[in-house]
Amino acid sequence: MTTRSEPERRRLAGSPFQPEPELLISHFGLGDRVSHDRYGLGRVVGADPGGVTVDFDARKVRVASPFKDMERL
Repeated sequence: MTTRSEPERRRLAGSPFQPEPELLISHFGLGDRVSHDRYGLGRVVGADPGGVTVDFDARKVRVASPFKDMERL
């Protein structure tokens, strides 16, 4: 018995329906150096299931998941 999967649907430019967002799942550990689009360079000082706390020299900021504006260095 073969299983047929449905082909991926095309999205039309004028469609009123939004495409499903891609999930960006990144994991940051304590002490990781990161770069944020808005705050610049920092170091992860705290983590919880919903986000991380990053120490940017001027201040500490909690960045919620998903981390679309931040990347590990």
